[in-house]
Amino acid sequence: MEKRKTALITGAQQGIGAAIAAAMIESDVNVVMNYLDDEQAVSRLVEVAKEKGVGAIAIQGDVTNIEQVQMMVDAGDQFGGIDFLASNAAIYPRKALLEITEQDWDNVLSINLKGSFLVLQAAALKMVETGRGGAVVTISSGAAVKGAILGSHYSASKSGLFGLTKSAALELAKHNIRANIIAPGLVDTDQPRIEFSDDGLEQLWRTLPLAGRTEPSDVADLAMFLLSDRARRMTGQIVHVNGGGLMV
Repeated sequence: MEKRKTALITGAQQGIGAAIAAAMIESDVNVVMNYLDDEQAVSRLVEVAKEKGVGAIAIQGDVTNIEQVQMMVDAGDQFGGIDFLASNAAIYPRKALLEITEQDWDNVLSINLKGSFLVLQAAALKMVETGRGGAVVTISSGAAVKGAILGSHYSASKSGLFGLTKSAALELAKHNIRANIIAPGLVDTDQPRIEFSDDGLEQLWRTLPLAGRTEPSDVADLAMFLLSDRARRMTGQIVHVNGGGLMV
């Protein structure tokens, strides 16, 4: 019988990260779920995994802390090592360009870009060590392409993920490790509700060519495809999920 694969998902306590973790569990993939401060949310996913007989670990950690990142990756050793990485942890504090402080800038770039680098590097080193290859998906944003009002620091961090992940795809190909990028548009999570009311969001979704909400599960479905052997000839690609709101 083929060994069950194992995935590390960062920012798994809610939104897109939680949807990817749930999809992994449903697909019989062991999960190491990183969370920052909501253990109860991740514990529910651990229980779902146990009911299905799938291995699951919830591990609190800060993606900007290299020791804690290593703990996340090493947690996968209980299942034989990491095969997949979904790098999702990020923040998006809305702030006008002319009001962003140096500390604001450093905080967003540290979590969204530096944190993604630390996790990707540590997971890739583990994949090289096990010798089985693997696959990485980095969650970026359509804002990386078109910019964002009240989000210049966020857009810059998410643009940086393009260069990081494409470079990783080039360097890791010899180890049979693929790396791709998902750039979602406006997704039905708590995050855009910092800026928009429910009615405002519905109005925006109605204007899309494919009118309707983009759900976290829509992003998770794409992540599952990109991490699977069905995408075995895809690496270094940016794939947009936005109902046609951004066509590139």
